[in-house]
Amino acid sequence: MKVLLAAVLAVSAVTVPSQAVAAQPLAVPGQAAAMQRDFGLTESQVRQRLEAETSAAKLLPAAQKAAGADFGGAWYDAAQQKLVVGLARPGHAAAVRATGAETTAVPVTAAELDRRKAAVDELAGKAVPDAVSGWAADPRTGTVVINVQAGKRSKAVDAFVARVAKAGAVTVREVAAQAPRTFAAGTVGGDPYYVSNIRCSIGFSVHGGFVTAGHCGRGGTVRGWDGTDIGSFRGWSFPDNDYGWVSVGNGWWTVPVVYGWGQTSDRLVRGSWEAPIGSSVCRSGSTTHWHCGTILAKNETVNYGNGQLFHGATKTSVCAEGGDSGGSFITGDQAQGVTSGGWGNCSSGGETWFQPVNEILSAYGLTLHTA
Repeated sequence: MKVLLAAVLAVSAVTVPSQAVAAQPLAVPGQAAAMQRDFGLTESQVRQRLEAETSAAKLLPAAQKAAGADFGGAWYDAAQQKLVVGLARPGHAAAVRATGAETTAVPVTAAELDRRKAAVDELAGKAVPDAVSGWAADPRTGTVVINVQAGKRSKAVDAFVARVAKAGAVTVREVAAQAPRTFAAGTVGGDPYYVSNIRCSIGFSVHGGFVTAGHCGRGGTVRGWDGTDIGSFRGWSFPDNDYGWVSVGNGWWTVPVVYGWGQTSDRLVRGSWEAPIGSSVCRSGSTTHWHCGTILAKNETVNYGNGQLFHGATKTSVCAEGGDSGGSFITGDQAQGVTSGGWGNCSSGGETWFQPVNEILSAYGLTLHTA
């Protein structure tokens, strides 16, 4: 009997790709198959989408610079296959469009919306009703959206909303009736790593080790899928953040690969360009293997209950289950983050949040191991 505790995913540090991806920067056939299943696309449509999303991600820094102080956030529009930049004022619209991005009017600047989101975080404190799944800034409406589980609106929820509304404009959105939780499992077979009685998985290799979810962090020796010693946690943070890193030694080594579980080809990691909202993203996990979805929101605060708030999360429509924590979220060949938690499952659907990988690299001064 599996005991749900926290989560697992991805590739063992000793896994060597059996069919390394050659000079092919986007979807390999296995990944295309997963995206075809989860998005209802043809293989050629998958390749076209990944090419457009990669271009959008690389375009974003220049487009944001062109927008200047008027920048009001950005997202990927799958219908147009374009990066869309919100502008609080129209003065820089021509400069932004000259970079190749589309523009649209938004109520406030991203800087102002970030200030409102930070103020909501502060006003919320730790006393968050369990029916509140979390909250995130929505650049398209210029508000901080409070996610309340369906059918669970109460006086306590209304009081919470009134309290955080002092930060500025907020809106309430009804979401699935299931509460977010972290994804981990009791020790079972597969290709995980183990620490104490917890099983979790590698997110991405870095020089000297690998990054993973912070809620997997424990003292003591980290063991590999075969029971041999890998190394130990050198740092971890949870709640607030959900990141950690493990040093690697004892004959183990790192490879820039996301494991395909035989369902897809093993995926080489070539960088960590951050994909915008609206982009597709895929997740590898030892329990549910390879699944894909869309980036729904960024910088979301997730309420895991019991005062455990996870700030700065990226929300996705990808499913996950117990045993999937710590593993890889990737768009094309670009690392995005490590699995934190979510709600639902891969039979009936759900949503999952990840900890952005670039924040982990910055926090610990690590360098991503890339192909």
